[in-house]
Amino acid sequence: MPSLPPPATEQRRPDTVPALLAQIWDEALDPGYAAAAARRNDEVHAPVRRWLGTGVALGLVGVLLAAALVQADSARPAVVQRRLDLVARIQAQTTRYDLETKGLASLQADVDRLKSSALGATGQGQSLDNQLRLLGLGAAELAVTGPGLRITMDDAITPGPGDAGDPALGHVLDRDLQMVVNGLWAAGAEAISINDQRLSALSAIRSAGDAILVDYRPLTRPYVILAIGDPRTIQATFTTGQAGRGLRTLQQTYGLQYLVEGVDRVTLPAAAATGLRYATTKEGSP
Repeated sequence: MPSLPPPATEQRRPDTVPALLAQIWDEALDPGYAAAAARRNDEVHAPVRRWLGTGVALGLVGVLLAAALVQADSARPAVVQRRLDLVARIQAQTTRYDLETKGLASLQADVDRLKSSALGATGQGQSLDNQLRLLGLGAAELAVTGPGLRITMDDAITPGPGDAGDPALGHVLDRDLQMVVNGLWAAGAEAISINDQRLSALSAIRSAGDAILVDYRPLTRPYVILAIGDPRTIQATFTTGQAGRGLRTLQQTYGLQYLVEGVDRVTLPAAAATGLRYATTKEGSP
């Protein structure tokens, strides 16, 4: 008698032991260990990424700096040209001013001669002409000649002990010239000029940047100050006075150069004509 086939449930029943072993093998690495391994991998590669980012940023900065330098180099000729144009304009205007000043001085001299000639016809006119000449001398409107003093000032050649590494301290400043001029007036000077610029009661010595101006006209080194006065007293009074001591201090501290010497005869030009403005009282004020 033939044997019967096994039940259906027994024909295809899988072997559970091999399946369980396969699952254990496939899932041997716990998910937590996998996450930790991933973080460790990120930490290993993070410095590399940071270095790469820094290198890219530095490269961009270098490109920007190079572009800025190229632009600055391209603009430099234009800046230099503008500066040269400005210097040329200043020189041209200064030359024109000098010519106009000389022409004005010549016309003023002609007027003075005609005025003296007209006033000299009478005794009263002669007395008035003498008074006008004295007033003209005091107002620096007339050229003068006589003995006096010459003071030459210039910047330091070598820094002095008080420069503290700043070469600008060894330059002659506007207040240094003011000190000398005031000292000369105090010593009895009757007329003073700086680099052929006659000083009057309305003159101003000031600075504009690195330049020193006298009545808005720039001076160039060296600075030559001429003064007319009594040769028996002016040099000694100036040298022993406050201004003379100040010059010695400037030389010893900052290395400024100066020379004081008496002169037998020196001529100072007339000052440039200056318009006067007079104050008036307001109507109705006490």
